[in-house]
Amino acid sequence: MPEEGNQYTTTKVKPKDFTSGWLIALVIAGTGLTLPILFLGSEVALSVGFKKALWAFGISTLVLTLMCMATTIIGNRSRLSTYMIMHFSFGRNGAKIMNFIFGITLLGWFSVALELLAIAVKDTAFNTLAINLPEWPIIIVVGALIVITTIYGIKSLERLANFAVPVLTVFLSYVVYKALVGTSFQEIIDFVPKEPTMTLFEATSILVGSSILFPVLMADFSRFIYNDKQSLIAVLGITIGFPIALLFSAIPSIQTGEVDIIKVMENLDLVVPAFILLFVSTWIGNASNLYSTTLTFSTIKTGWTFKKTAIVSGVFGVFAALLGFSNYLFDFLNFLGILAPSISSIYIINFFWVKKQDYNLDDIIDWEYEALIAWAISSIITVFTYLEVFQLTHAYFIDSLLLGGIIYLILKRKTILKN
Repeated sequence: MPEEGNQYTTTKVKPKDFTSGWLIALVIAGTGLTLPILFLGSEVALSVGFKKALWAFGISTLVLTLMCMATTIIGNRSRLSTYMIMHFSFGRNGAKIMNFIFGITLLGWFSVALELLAIAVKDTAFNTLAINLPEWPIIIVVGALIVITTIYGIKSLERLANFAVPVLTVFLSYVVYKALVGTSFQEIIDFVPKEPTMTLFEATSILVGSSILFPVLMADFSRFIYNDKQSLIAVLGITIGFPIALLFSAIPSIQTGEVDIIKVMENLDLVVPAFILLFVSTWIGNASNLYSTTLTFSTIKTGWTFKKTAIVSGVFGVFAALLGFSNYLFDFLNFLGILAPSISSIYIINFFWVKKQDYNLDDIIDWEYEALIAWAISSIITVFTYLEVFQLTHAYFIDSLLLGGIIYLILKRKTILKN
């Protein structure tokens, strides 16, 4: 099969398929303008108040941006997917462990977004047509559409994003404007819930967890971009797109008191246009999730084509959505905040200091024990800081990032100094 048909799952991207960083930034921004992220923006704002929400939005965006800047360069210079890069850091067999974890977590995020989208379809049908649809057929049909989109790869995501993201951005700007009509912006700024249900730290942690896989997975996108400068432009999809998406959902939710975005739009008499645009943007974001999931499992089940892996992964994601995986959303995000940051720091150090930015596919060995040990120890310690048995930085996702990098540096110090 031609390599482009397999989306370069195990080889380097060829120059004929390079693309602009601005287009990739739109794809990334599109994943922010989706129901799960909009839901989190509303939930955080209503739980901690507007001012604390701004702090949570800003801190989480800064953490994600700094991590993405390093990993996007790695993807651009290596021209390999995240899952192949894992082979150099963790070894051929160690990478399968990491990639399996990635695959399961990406599939979980896919099922959450799919379930929330099905709820939006159901609410819209009831509010506009007075039809009470069951969720399960919606999940199956929408899941099938997303799988079909994913099979055609990153180019189809670009085409969808080029249309949907600018239109949805303009529309949500109008939603914010309409929400402020009759309400002073000062009232929004001064909003504090009577009984806060989150601390600032918890809100920040949940937001970092919601997008912590972006730094890890940036290589999947940046490997297609022309050069370093363009790949850094792609990071703007997180730096600008993420906080804007959170604000777009926070302000109307404070004004209406609703977390459910469709109910927010119902109060503003915008249900139908909102549904159409949110449907398309969530479609883009979830196709991106499934795209990365497929790349992950392609490095584990190497005998399968990209198409077959996408279909099988999609079926499992649909099944998880049918079982109601979204009920475990916050626990799921905290889980990502424990495991994923240390993986990023390990493969950043491996690329720049251990391998000296030179990835040769023939150099992959079966096990890289130092990386596995560093990841395991940092994850175990971070579980204790998350449970507040003791504290290090008081931010468990930062604990994971720093511990993974420091332990790995210590274990690989002889190799680094020798080079």
